[in-house]
Amino acid sequence: MKKILIIGAMGLLGPELNRIFSSDSSYAVTGWDMPDIDIGDEASVMEKVLPLKPDIIINAAAYNAVDKAEEPEGFELAKRINGYGPGYIAKAANKLGALLVQYSTDYVFDGEKREGYDETSTPSPISRYGESKYLGEIEVMKNTDRYYLIRLQKLFGMPSHNPNAKKSFFETMLALAKTQDVIKAVDDELSNFTYAPDLAKRTKYLIEEGMPFGIYHITNEGAPVTWYGAAKILFELAGIKGIKIVPVAQEEFPRPARRPKYSILINTKLEPLRRWPEALKEFLEDYGVKTSSG
Repeated sequence: MKKILIIGAMGLLGPELNRIFSSDSSYAVTGWDMPDIDIGDEASVMEKVLPLKPDIIINAAAYNAVDKAEEPEGFELAKRINGYGPGYIAKAANKLGALLVQYSTDYVFDGEKREGYDETSTPSPISRYGESKYLGEIEVMKNTDRYYLIRLQKLFGMPSHNPNAKKSFFETMLALAKTQDVIKAVDDELSNFTYAPDLAKRTKYLIEEGMPFGIYHITNEGAPVTWYGAAKILFELAGIKGIKIVPVAQEEFPRPARRPKYSILINTKLEPLRRWPEALKEFLEDYGVKTSSG
């Protein structure tokens, strides 16, 4: 039986990872979140992780306040959690000979390439949040050789049990639909979505198939869309009528952090995941929304 440690166990992804590994008798799963461990403190990481002696460490913890990261205090916290923290975990993994899974983001790219970015593309972040995530990539690669660095984008899934966790786009849109007749959605940021249960399954696949260590891009397939396009598909699947969705430019919502306009993650190493609208339909049904074809 392999011992697996999941850090960030109460986020959007953590519970799905816990579910898929706990359902397999080959694994003994330990899940940590705040305040179980402070990944931004190297001494805390070593003190907690080394005695546990996990065979596999999956770090799903992250600082996701993209706009707050533009502020000096927020940026320091982002660097601590997204940047140096993964490096400390990588050091612990290296000491133990453990395998490390670390998650990153499309925000490490500048979004200037309309065709998107594959695993060999050179990061060039345009926000402090993106810088912190890229720092995490560098720190992981510097401190261990046995890693899967998985980039994802627009993660969605069942609501997190952590009250401080960021809500997914679809959860936010469903809430707005209860109170607003007109919803504005940005129509000039193109990318794909990643469904948390599918990502968890593919993470397990990477580990069990012994895939080569390195960088992987994992998102659900399907035609890339803007936030506006995704909202239209959401409301159509959910059978929500009587709401006008208005496409707007990024500039309509002035935000401190710049977002990449074209950040499609191209997967060249793995079989594609199912199309994201299919995953969205499953999410809606699990969320308690009867879909138009359900």
